[in-house]
Amino acid sequence: MLELRDVTFTYGDEPVLSSVELSVEEGELLLVTGPTGSGKSTLLGVVTGLVPRFSGGTLAGDVRLDDRSVLDLPPRERAHVVGYVGQDPLAGFVTDTVEEELAYGMEQLGLPPETMRRRVEETLDLLGIADLRARDLRTLSGGQQQRVAIGSVLTMHPRLLVLDEPTSALDPTAAEDVLATITRLVHDLGVSVLLAEHRLERVVPFADRVCVVAGGAVSVGEPAEILATSPIVPPLVSLGRALDWSPLPLTVRDARRRAAGLSLEPPAPTAVTPGAEALAATALTVTHGRTVAVRELSLSLPAGVVTALMGRNGAGKSSLLWALQGSGPRRSGSVAVGGTDPASLKPAGRRGLVGLLPQQAADLLYLETVAEECAAGGPDTRAILDSLAPGIPDDQHPRDLSEGQRLALALALVLASRPPVVLLDEPTRGLDYRAKAVLATSLRDLAADGHAVLVSTHDVEFTALAADQVVVMAEGEVVSAGPVRRVVAESPAFAPQVTKVLGPPWLTVDEVVAAL
Repeated sequence: MLELRDVTFTYGDEPVLSSVELSVEEGELLLVTGPTGSGKSTLLGVVTGLVPRFSGGTLAGDVRLDDRSVLDLPPRERAHVVGYVGQDPLAGFVTDTVEEELAYGMEQLGLPPETMRRRVEETLDLLGIADLRARDLRTLSGGQQQRVAIGSVLTMHPRLLVLDEPTSALDPTAAEDVLATITRLVHDLGVSVLLAEHRLERVVPFADRVCVVAGGAVSVGEPAEILATSPIVPPLVSLGRALDWSPLPLTVRDARRRAAGLSLEPPAPTAVTPGAEALAATALTVTHGRTVAVRELSLSLPAGVVTALMGRNGAGKSSLLWALQGSGPRRSGSVAVGGTDPASLKPAGRRGLVGLLPQQAADLLYLETVAEECAAGGPDTRAILDSLAPGIPDDQHPRDLSEGQRLALALALVLASRPPVVLLDEPTRGLDYRAKAVLATSLRDLAADGHAVLVSTHDVEFTALAADQVVVMAEGEVVSAGPVRRVVAESPAFAPQVTKVLGPPWLTVDEVVAAL
């Protein structure tokens, strides 16, 4: 159906893709993965026509749909065949309500009103969002927004759906719902799907083939074949490698069967001795209009501890972080950091007391080059950036970085300032497994130096690597809190893959390797 022939893309003097040969078959889910900044989003952009039209750079080779070259066709003339959903659905919405958004693309194609009405109803039912038709898009949860974004391109009946990190901002349950929807499109409707994703543990069981982008080149094949040698693999495959399983397991069920009878000495409980209370929040309430986002919540963050903040989309996690930092609204309650309320300080004073990485990490970047951002962040900024995303040129503009590279740069700015309290909102979006392991080590080192760290995340594998304790929110309240081993074992939704296979108290592949 789709074919890339000898595609090469260069940006400035840097080759991003080199002599890429790739095909997507009818009714296939092709998973695209690779290290942070390897060119996955660029590859997707070449397919949709967004690259180089809106990115700059030089593209050579050919892109063919049904054996017809579409290299010179603008994105709007591919839209009826190729549907695209980016990393941030909200940024791509152009209307106010769900029903209007589903109809918008068809309006641009000039379809008859009766056809539009029928397709809107069909899509609402297919995605299970009929009860949302009149809802304001800004009031939807992340999972609901993701399904609406997919629906807005499905109404145009594309034959190829291109998705860039569709589950990166979703809680585990919402991610499973979206992936189940995508799988239904592939199996029942014959839609082809080209999907880029870093969290392979979620997607590998659904993929027909895997494409690894690294060093500008691609390797494509069956999941078991590619993941046997790939530098980017989910914890399940790492576990299989550590235990010399062949073939490697691609699902938790396969791994559990292979692990039956396995005898390992379980990891000893790790006790973290908390330091003094670094931040205290008492009876905190945050409202947005009539919506109560955080309800009478009290929280203590001790120095020397990394705390993971988890919960479904819309639970109030981001609202809580902004209120703790002092920049966000607060209807009632108090926050104290060393006896000072951050909200009483000017912005520079707040940042010196409580560092915050927002969910839109690019909001922290405002200078013209990476070198200028690193210089403004202080002497350690460049070293932290290189550890998270090596090889970013000094003269690169932050806008020209990949999503993961921009996140790494914003993370470096926050971590280099080393405030007493560090708050991170979804810090692993766009980061590969190696970068996440480096970040986990950095946060643990920061805590060991007497800082308090609170990480809001949907990434259960990162929680297993980095956190000492977990706080789970629902409906603006804390519903569970305690040591990471206990909390993740209580909830199948928040359990990492190793825990699902071997049971508690196992959390990570490194623990299994140590036991061997």
